[in-house]
Amino acid sequence: MIPCLNEEKTVGKVVSDFKSVLPGAGIYVYDNNSTDRTAQTARENGAVVVSAPIRGKGNVVRQMFSELDGDVFLMVDGDDTYPAAVAPTLIAELEKGGADMIVGARMSEHEARSFRAFHKFGNHLVAGLISLIFSRKVTDVMSGYRVFSWSFVKSIILMSEGFEIETEMTLQALAKDFRIREVPIKYGERPSGSLSKLNTYKDGLLVLKTIFLIFKDYKPFVFFSLLSVLLGCLSLFTGYWPIMDYIRFRYVYHVPLAVLASGIGILAAMCFGLGLIMDTLAKYHNENFILRKRLITRRQGGEDSGTVH
Repeated sequence: MIPCLNEEKTVGKVVSDFKSVLPGAGIYVYDNNSTDRTAQTARENGAVVVSAPIRGKGNVVRQMFSELDGDVFLMVDGDDTYPAAVAPTLIAELEKGGADMIVGARMSEHEARSFRAFHKFGNHLVAGLISLIFSRKVTDVMSGYRVFSWSFVKSIILMSEGFEIETEMTLQALAKDFRIREVPIKYGERPSGSLSKLNTYKDGLLVLKTIFLIFKDYKPFVFFSLLSVLLGCLSLFTGYWPIMDYIRFRYVYHVPLAVLASGIGILAAMCFGLGLIMDTLAKYHNENFILRKRLITRRQGGEDSGTVH
């Protein structure tokens, strides 16, 4: 599965390389309203070209997951930065069992100009945050080179519209107890004349927003408890002077601060209570998702198409 937007210069080689190393696979290029010859070039090199009219990589990935079927799904960017030669290795890792998503991790070996300014630092920062939140070690959450099981593709619900989609796939997998395995790969750089669609600051903010929302939705007790502690500390800080007034003079002179501290204290208590309620709802949701996974896995066992996309 190759999501593409204006990759005329590289998509032909990507399709040819993957046809060579995976001769039995169906190769699908999802053209995201390109204004160059991306679709024609992909078709000329033997790919099945599908129109993905709604702009945004996340929208394209959702369409691919919805429309395609197979036992193993491999997704790669069309910019010729990922090595096709390791595709059989990634697929073999999935077929060993014990993982639902294999990620081609780029951090250990890459070209000098593979990453734009701040992108490598941002990836390390985000991976560190996710590892801390979910207590699972990940090193590359933004890789576009991934292999998925059928059950992952058909049961996961993705919401992101843009380039934060890779981060969301990692977050959703961790939150829903899918198993992730990272395999180091050599990450290349874009050929001359091929331009990246990433916006360092805009896409970085979207990634952080995605982490925030997933943390809130899938770790609600931890999220709201931390918020409650923060508000509680702020309440104590603003209430210091009114309290000292009462201790010294048996009268409160800092009335506005006393009101503010009381209000913040009430918010802290409400956040803790909300965390308890949301945690109960999240557990109920997870139980339903586990049942759904079992049904999907049972269906997969009865349907063996033998196809790789």
